[in-house]
Amino acid sequence: MITLTRTGASENVALVTLNRPNALNALCRQLMQELSETLLTVEKDDSYRVIVLTGSEKAFAAGADIKEMAKLEFADVFQNDFFTNWDTLSRITKPVIAAVNGFALGGGTELALMCDIVYAGENAVFGQPEINIGTIPGLGGTQRWPRFTSKSIAMELCLTGDKISAQDAKEVGLVSKVFPTQQLVSEAVLLADRIAKNSPLIVKTVKNSVNSAYETSLNQGLQIEKQLFHSTFATNDRREGMTAFAEKRAPKWTSN
Repeated sequence: MITLTRTGASENVALVTLNRPNALNALCRQLMQELSETLLTVEKDDSYRVIVLTGSEKAFAAGADIKEMAKLEFADVFQNDFFTNWDTLSRITKPVIAAVNGFALGGGTELALMCDIVYAGENAVFGQPEINIGTIPGLGGTQRWPRFTSKSIAMELCLTGDKISAQDAKEVGLVSKVFPTQQLVSEAVLLADRIAKNSPLIVKTVKNSVNSAYETSLNQGLQIEKQLFHSTFATNDRREGMTAFAEKRAPKWTSN
């Protein structure tokens, strides 16, 4: 259900593909367990610098597997902590680029929201249709939408179950760029290559700093940013980067 491919110019990009085509990559427990395990494997492997998460041209992920969920009761989901490990993606410290083609609905949209950068194919469709089946988003849909876009957008999508196109998703700030469907993954890998050329240590620091903006006040965030900036001056990579710039050569990162 999950395919891991090493790609990129230096083969340090992990292309993680959701592969459950008969169900439009609907998120079942097995698929999400495999995704969690794959992500943790990539996280621990220093030869991978950046992750690209994608599905098929028809569907990134059409949502949670409703057939699997329909038979569950409150006690089942509460006592067994339904969605355990489904949010592993949000705890990965390496940059994650979502390459979204086709349907990204419900949990599919929420997976994209957990990523650091979202690229979309022209045929991508996002939405939170949970209200139409008598429930609410459970993987961050009601929380990340208002932080990344606005309260109005979040309310409209979550209260109606309406879908939005790739271009509309770009206009409201969910998506960075939109590409022709067949070019999407290669464009995401090119972006991953650009990021992978930088110091992994500093890349991780940048990710920490940007993420803090969604969890703190502006003043707190500015203090975190300043502290992280100061901390880079204790690293060899900061010294190497500035020296290489002055000497007009490419830097040689050591991640320390």
